Amino acid sequence: MRVVATAGHVDHGKSTLVRALTGMEPDRWAEERRRGMTIDLGFAWTTLPSGGTVAFVDVPGHERFVPNMLAGVGPAPAALFVVAADEGWMPQSAEHLAALHALGVAYGLLVVTRADLADPGPALARARAEIAATSLGHVEAVAVSAVTGVGLPDLRAALDRLAARLPDPPADAPVRLWVDRSFTITGSGTVVTGTLGGGRLAVGDHLELAGTGEQVRVRGLHRLGVARDRVDAVARVAVNLRNVPRDRLGRGEALLTPGRFGRTDLLDVRVTGEPAADLPATLTLHVGSAAVAARVRPLGVDTVRLRLARPLPLLVGDRALLRDPGRHLIAGGVTVLDVAPPPLTRRGAAAARARVLADLDGRPDLAGELRRRALARVGELTRMGVPVTTAPVAGDWLADPEHWAALAARLAAETTRYAAAHPLEAGVPVDVLRHRLGLPDRVLVEALVRPPLRVAGGRVTASAGDALPEPVARAVARVRAEYADRPFQAPEAHRLAEWGLGPRELGAAVRAGALLRLADTVVLLPGAVDAAARVLAGLPQPFTLSAARQALDTTRRVAVPLLELLDRRGVTRRLPDDARSVVSPPP
Repeated sequence: MRVVATAGHVDHGKSTLVRALTGMEPDRWAEERRRGMTIDLGFAWTTLPSGGTVAFVDVPGHERFVPNMLAGVGPAPAALFVVAADEGWMPQSAEHLAALHALGVAYGLLVVTRADLADPGPALARARAEIAATSLGHVEAVAVSAVTGVGLPDLRAALDRLAARLPDPPADAPVRLWVDRSFTITGSGTVVTGTLGGGRLAVGDHLELAGTGEQVRVRGLHRLGVARDRVDAVARVAVNLRNVPRDRLGRGEALLTPGRFGRTDLLDVRVTGEPAADLPATLTLHVGSAAVAARVRPLGVDTVRLRLARPLPLLVGDRALLRDPGRHLIAGGVTVLDVAPPPLTRRGAAAARARVLADLDGRPDLAGELRRRALARVGELTRMGVPVTTAPVAGDWLADPEHWAALAARLAAETTRYAAAHPLEAGVPVDVLRHRLGLPDRVLVEALVRPPLRVAGGRVTASAGDALPEPVARAVARVRAEYADRPFQAPEAHRLAEWGLGPRELGAAVRAGALLRLADTVVLLPGAVDAAARVLAGLPQPFTLSAARQALDTTRRVAVPLLELLDRRGVTRRLPDDARSVVSPPP
């Protein structure tokens, strides 16, 4: 299916033309038919000579209903521009064309209607000239009379050629269905309609409501009035939603593939039309079927920051338009450049931001986004509409290569600096490095560590081994020499102090594995635990604290914490009578 929106001045025969092509009544409301003009959106479809189907979104032409017109044109990929031969180019012709140009619509047909009432030549020449200067460019033109049928076969053939030129959307694109109608059907519940511009919908799918993030489930689908299990883009589709009240879904809401869209009320855009500095402070942003008030902050010659009255599910590269409802004119077309822009809090930040935006063209660019953001999560970029084609550096984090290399160099320098300032510590804590490098996640710190740096015990050390400062190493050597043949005796606190092993030095030696701490000032050589286990395994089982103390030739000051350590490690088991037995002797 191809979807085409009508456009043109009020009462130039858009609905009459759709009726003649399809045999269907696009004006849904009695008031529309009574007044002879379209007020809201109408829908109809027909089969083309090639066998393909084209669905028409028939939009109102009156200036009072331009927001309704934009809701229909916004999601449509092509336009059928209608000008009456007897009236020619009119004010709403210009505004509708400006809207199509602002939205970047590049495919269309020109139809001069009422060819039975006047020579279509002048109207056709003027309309062609006007359209050629827009995004539509040079379009095929057909003169018709819906009353006599003259030109309708030529128009059908031209629609076939237009349909053949329209690009196919990617089948794996996420769904973003802008809702243009919402109603209730007895026995079925809430139904919404819209133009499915990309992706695929299927019965049973779970979708998100753009306004709240709430998940909803597709109960049923209709395409061209027929129930379907699946609908592929591009298509006009009606979606029956399970257990969703109608008042939760109005025009401007959107149904989204879960997790694939963010919601933003702050965005940087490029505008065409009026210079950025001349734009009013408040305009209405029209995108999809949504119309949202926006505060405008000029940044550069053609770039502005928009603050929206409510968040919308926008992507980099989206096309929209700004309209001044008070002056009834299109203020400019919009290309979304950034849906997660940085704050402008410092003096000169706006000018600097304008220089950055000057180089952006609205095409999603992974390398460029990483260069500007330095670090970003995969999901964050995906929800911005930026395809992720490289592997994360850590977890789900992506990094700009140059920034990542600079971080690695800074990490090495900070580790060396910390070691010099804290010689008794076994490296710098990971969280300290995270703060010094300004990183949002400790997994990034660990991923930056390269030999000879290493991570151990939540710290990054600059030494490949567990090197100790020279004074501490000498003191530990003194302990080894004094107690090598008395492995289960511990030096008294005053002896340790005499040798230069105060609390900080002891902590460094213990972290390095050079000494084993049993209590605050009770330390043994590191092999004492296994040696004690072998001695105790040779005792009659079970054994008492007194028997253990005598076998180890040590004091109660050492024996009690040593046995408790063996209990915690599962080498010994304490029995109800406070005796112990060895349950897991060392090899």
